[in-house]
Amino acid sequence: MDAFVETITHPLAPLSLTEIAEAVAILKDKEALAETIRFPIIRLEEPTKAGMAEFRAGRPLPRLAFLLSLDITNGATFESIVDLTSKQVCDHKRLPLDQMPYGQPPIMLSEFEAVEGMVKADPHWIAAVKKRGITDEDIPLVQIDPFSSGYFGLDFEKGQRIVRAVSYWREDERDNGYAHPIEGVVAVVDLVKNQVVDLVDDEKIIPVPKKKRNYGQEAFPETRRDVKPLNIVQPDGPSFTVDGWKVEWQNWSFRVGFTPREGLVLHELGIKDGGKHRPIIFRASVTEMVVPYADPTANHFWKSAFDAGEYGLGRLANCLELGCDCLGHIHYFNVPSADDFGQPTVMKNAICMHEEDYGILWKHYEFRNGIFEVRRSRRLVISFFATVGNYDYGFYWYLYQDGTIQLEAKLTGIIQTAAVTPGETYPWGGMVDDNLGGPTHQHFFNARLHMDVDGGGNTVTEHEFVPRPWGDDNPYGNVFDTKTKVLKRELDSPAVANGETGRYWKVLNPNVKNSVGKAPGYKMVVMPSPLMLAQDRSTVAQRGGFAKKHIWVTPFDPAEKYASGDYPNVHAGGDGLPKYVEQNRDIENADLVLWHSFGHTHVCKPEDFPIMPVEYAGFTLKPNGFFSGNIAMDLPAERNHHSKDNRTASCCGAN
Repeated sequence: MDAFVETITHPLAPLSLTEIAEAVAILKDKEALAETIRFPIIRLEEPTKAGMAEFRAGRPLPRLAFLLSLDITNGATFESIVDLTSKQVCDHKRLPLDQMPYGQPPIMLSEFEAVEGMVKADPHWIAAVKKRGITDEDIPLVQIDPFSSGYFGLDFEKGQRIVRAVSYWREDERDNGYAHPIEGVVAVVDLVKNQVVDLVDDEKIIPVPKKKRNYGQEAFPETRRDVKPLNIVQPDGPSFTVDGWKVEWQNWSFRVGFTPREGLVLHELGIKDGGKHRPIIFRASVTEMVVPYADPTANHFWKSAFDAGEYGLGRLANCLELGCDCLGHIHYFNVPSADDFGQPTVMKNAICMHEEDYGILWKHYEFRNGIFEVRRSRRLVISFFATVGNYDYGFYWYLYQDGTIQLEAKLTGIIQTAAVTPGETYPWGGMVDDNLGGPTHQHFFNARLHMDVDGGGNTVTEHEFVPRPWGDDNPYGNVFDTKTKVLKRELDSPAVANGETGRYWKVLNPNVKNSVGKAPGYKMVVMPSPLMLAQDRSTVAQRGGFAKKHIWVTPFDPAEKYASGDYPNVHAGGDGLPKYVEQNRDIENADLVLWHSFGHTHVCKPEDFPIMPVEYAGFTLKPNGFFSGNIAMDLPAERNHHSKDNRTASCCGAN
């Protein structure tokens, strides 16, 4: 049965199509909403860990819907909670977005679609692009990119719902506009006033690059002929089972969720060990990402898209293609959603789940007695892709048979571009083609992990390796020690990874003993990752302060859902994780949230254009004293009989 028509049997199941329609109808009726109301966000108001404990004890929980509503005529914005069980509005409050530090709901698709007409009707914009050689005949095909505006304390930003818009020449609608940026022209569009309220027209006129760099299939009529089929075959079907939104695989179990802001969410992730279910993470998601640019010129200095908070990764999820986005025996989840008008709709194939081979899991050849054992690793992949303007981002959660958990972000799509005067070089990034530069920029993600290691209270410890000084206890100079620190309060937690000392973190349950008398735990393995390089007092650093540290730990607070705060769009800054931890609450043996910031610094190069090959970023959680031994020892010693020796075309090892 498709997930979007599932009968609701669990409190963590996403709102169904029927529930979405019902929530909107109740709110419209009870609050007499005008026809000019739009809905940037409609989602399940999820029960807490304590609420789920009540549910498991047999007490029913109300179904609650969260609705963010916006009046497009005046910008008035309300947060509402609708109780679908009692058919009542529990809460309906107007947000003070006209007051410092401001903020706005995410930009809606209907608003994006309206911006092009506003820009192209503005006489100042028309005059500016004509200075750069754009004719009346060109204008209908000019590509207008609305872009979240950032915040710089300007009057037209304060408490206003605006976007900035940049433009690209195209000769044909299938042309790659990013090969032809119209440099030095930026329109500021007020989405409530429905007009251009400011226009930047740089004095320096840079010609529009006209060289075509298209990427549609027709641009490459001659393709490689030496690519043989590579098939992923599971003749007996997959090893996982799916019941609505619940998944079980290789002792793992979890529930799939989805929100307009975060996209894919994993709930109640745990593993069976010795016949006992052991919880690990109550809720896992990516709550924010920001992409700050390092070019100070008119077209680029303000670019710092918060792709989750300003647009919504979930709202921009792709319909995944069988055999292209995902290979093998696939299970797709269709996601119930709502459009800007609150009408329920189905996001088909928004989430993909399948199994992958992942090389060797464990192996040993004992030459003394001839024992030769090897087991291959298999992982479960749960993923979705979101396209945010020019970039495409994949989010892949991996579960492994040895208890490892991994998140991998895949970055691809088209880079932002800058026109360069012929004969000059681009000082703020790399040249990618004739008269075309790519601004240097960074991508930062933040994963929110509401931990639940073996249930109960958890503690985070920080560890690193240090050399022991020469002495009687280190006569040969080969000894090194592990330095350990218990994070007791929030301000102990903000930290930077250090590859030189191997710094890492463990989430432990101090209330339980493992097989060797220690606290069971999971280790956060941080990949090499930059930090935000913008100056601390810059507006992007004020708004995206979460990217200044790799690790943050907070006690669970249902109001603290997002690394950048609730509404980073046109926000003056100071919200999110830096603000949360200033409370300096106790975090030892508590209900904890572990937040991890990670990312990539991108210096553009010719190989990134016209489409950037995938770059990877992410992290791994590995069991550390959680199990009494290698839990993958009981895997069957199966040989893959589809494998062949290319020299003989016979099965490896077959008689």
